[in-house]
Amino acid sequence: MSTVPDRRSVDLDSFDYILEQDVSVPLQCQSGTVRANVYRPKSTCEMRYPVLVTYGPYGKDIPYSRFHPDSFSELDDEQKSPHSAWETPDPGSWTKHGYAIVRADEVGLGQSPGFMNTMSRSTSQCFADVIEWAADQSWSNGKVGLLGVSYYAGSQWRVAARQPRGLCCMVPWEGMSDYYRDRCRHGGILSNAFIDFWWNRQVVNNQYGLAGRAARGWGCDTLEGDRSLADLDSSRHDQRLDNERNFFYDDEYYASRDYEMDDVQVPLLSVGNWGGIALHLRGNIQGYMHAGSDIKYLRLITGRHDLPFYSKEGVAMQLSFLNAFLKGVDDEGWTTGKTPRVAYKVRKGNPGYNTPEAESSFEWRSQESWPAPSIKYTKYLLTSSGGLERGARDEDAVAKKLSYKALGTLDSPQLLTFATPPFKRETEITGHIVAHLSVSATRHDGDTAPMDMDIFITLRHFMPSGEEALYTGTVGDPVPVVKGWLRVSLRKINPESAKHQPWHPHREYLSSDVEMLVPGKVYAVDVEVWPTNVVVDEGGRLELEVSSGDTQGVGLFRHDSPVDRPVQRFAGENHIHFGQGHENWLLLPEMD
Repeated sequence: MSTVPDRRSVDLDSFDYILEQDVSVPLQCQSGTVRANVYRPKSTCEMRYPVLVTYGPYGKDIPYSRFHPDSFSELDDEQKSPHSAWETPDPGSWTKHGYAIVRADEVGLGQSPGFMNTMSRSTSQCFADVIEWAADQSWSNGKVGLLGVSYYAGSQWRVAARQPRGLCCMVPWEGMSDYYRDRCRHGGILSNAFIDFWWNRQVVNNQYGLAGRAARGWGCDTLEGDRSLADLDSSRHDQRLDNERNFFYDDEYYASRDYEMDDVQVPLLSVGNWGGIALHLRGNIQGYMHAGSDIKYLRLITGRHDLPFYSKEGVAMQLSFLNAFLKGVDDEGWTTGKTPRVAYKVRKGNPGYNTPEAESSFEWRSQESWPAPSIKYTKYLLTSSGGLERGARDEDAVAKKLSYKALGTLDSPQLLTFATPPFKRETEITGHIVAHLSVSATRHDGDTAPMDMDIFITLRHFMPSGEEALYTGTVGDPVPVVKGWLRVSLRKINPESAKHQPWHPHREYLSSDVEMLVPGKVYAVDVEVWPTNVVVDEGGRLELEVSSGDTQGVGLFRHDSPVDRPVQRFAGENHIHFGQGHENWLLLPEMD
């Protein structure tokens, strides 16, 4: 194709802000160009503004009202400008607060030509170029901040590690920080269903050069014209296939997306969501814990994935933080540490799910650090009779095993359950969880060939009335307290890692770590369960599910790829062993 021209249309009269459309941003990282829309405040005199930059695949020109009309209808009117776009700051709102907005199409998508390789090192390099370009513009005060949800948050960790000139602070709002562990392979198990959904609905249909986008109301047709299907196919990495074909962290595909979290140096406000139990939550907390920033904050909220970012409370938090580091106006003490380093919503009671008004009953609690210094890690023993006993020891030394079928599915779950007795006092559980299990696997036909086993953990909460408390998941669906996963052939832990703790087993997931199971042999494994918060009332109880596949509350995030979980490798029975020499417990972080 021919060299991309510098195309720009400027609208000064139609909106409450100045719009410059399809501004060409030259790239240092590779040949090509990124195109961006620039939204600037109107002013009677020439002024310079701090800049908020987003860079992603969903289409800078696709209206929020088209991308997700139901969600858009629920937004506060202040967030509904003519150029509102999914998961990015609204230009109408932020220009009124004295910010310029740069919304860029990622290379290979929208109006930005090039090879499409989402979440890659190369696209992070291009993102860094866009940040430096924004800092140099005549309307910029030289200070750039990052603000966005999901993809527009996860990309912040990777680009901040590159330390682009002009970047002063970041607000990754529900954004995973570890591509392998948070998004693609939970405990080594492929989270295929969400990747398929995400790719097909939100990404590939916005590829640069794809015909018919305008006719479908999905943004604008490519300025240089349509491309053939063969050309499109040869100009992209397909995340669905790449994740299905690559299994280990040292595979080139995953290794090329790695970065050092210590290299993130700018002030940051990491905002996670307790209900994001299969995508972003883990990454927001790990990002906060391991970023090299001297000034960093963690906030953990509740509610759906989309609405809190645009709520009055959410916008006020964002504005306060960004004003402090981009304008020098610090009303809350972000620059001095006067505001709490960690604050989270406390999930107490059972107000229902997908009900913002009811969930407003959840109060904020502040802490000096994460994990909270007042946590007492308490073991709850699994018993062969299905109990979950606090601080107890199994006096029954008789060998026994409980069994369930391998390769369970959401439609046909295969699981064991272990329940606590009613709690004798109100107990808050906040932090990281580990399930320690003594497990084995056997084949149906008695074959002794090596095999594998996947462990799925779910923690559920039941009120004193016996009713299960369900919480708001990513898309407003009902979810349990939390989940965790482990592929047992990848059970090897690296205790030398700075990220490893007794309450957080750290795995490298390397190809050299694979150790298949000898059928019938018992293995002691520690399963990482994602961090969580719940208050169990006096008389309430918890229930632990150990299963061989997805169970209730998994929503969009199923793990059911036959390529990743082949019958030949996994079929048979799974077992938990009890008795002398076999420990099974759940480590819960109880607040003192």
